[in-house]
Amino acid sequence: MVSSSHEALHRIFQEDTGAIVRALRKLLGVPFPDTSKTFVVSPDLTEIAPVERRVDTLLQVETEKHGTYLFAIESQSRRDKDKPAAWAYYLSYMYAKFRHQPVLVVLCPDDATARWAARPITLGLPSHPSLTVRPLVLGPSNTPVVSDQREVVRDIPMAVFSAITHSKSENVDAILKVLATALSSLDPAQGFMYAELVEAGLGNTPAREIWRDLMPVLMNYFRSQHVQHAFAEVRANDLLRFLKARGLEVTDETRERIESCKDMDVLGIWVDRAGTVSCVDDLFD
Repeated sequence: MVSSSHEALHRIFQEDTGAIVRALRKLLGVPFPDTSKTFVVSPDLTEIAPVERRVDTLLQVETEKHGTYLFAIESQSRRDKDKPAAWAYYLSYMYAKFRHQPVLVVLCPDDATARWAARPITLGLPSHPSLTVRPLVLGPSNTPVVSDQREVVRDIPMAVFSAITHSKSENVDAILKVLATALSSLDPAQGFMYAELVEAGLGNTPAREIWRDLMPVLMNYFRSQHVQHAFAEVRANDLLRFLKARGLEVTDETRERIESCKDMDVLGIWVDRAGTVSCVDDLFD
């Protein structure tokens, strides 16, 4: 369970690892190359055990033609004089250890912190820095409000990030209502997870109370869908066992079709037919 607004911001990019590349392209205008694989790696960048250094989220992004990148994603809700040094360490250590190009992305829920985080960090001589760190920063000023239903459904993770980032917006009520409607179209487990991320991400703001007022109906829906899916899974397993007992061949494709069906009425029709069909394909006619 997500326990804080700090955690919620970067967890979005763990749940959908491709979202970070979409954010760079759409929100920051960074022409990032096409990717072949993106996955979460251990965020522990500790070199000596007593000195713990952990980036919030660490993603490895493999591109089709331009090598591999490591994305260090940090949530930053306020200024922190120790963070610039930590960020410089993260990038240097990541490159030394993995030999992949490191990229620092900082997520900020307010513009003042975002402006602070976006300032270049220079180490060395003022006239000739030995190292310059320039974070990519996502905050309210460069994250658009997403309140159109079709746009929300098109990219749920980015809509969740937008809702959290704009928690103090005058239009947050409309934003959250559209998002709640969109979440009800997801698989119950996934919808529940995103609903929790939103609640945690809104922090101690009036927007959280608006979200909590929307949640009872949505959570009841998720629970009812979860129960229905559980019953459907039992019925699908019973159907597969019955077909096996009759000696009918069940291909992997057919098994997947039966197991993925969550419509109790359709499963009921297949069960009724299972006693008389001569081959499994006749179930679906």
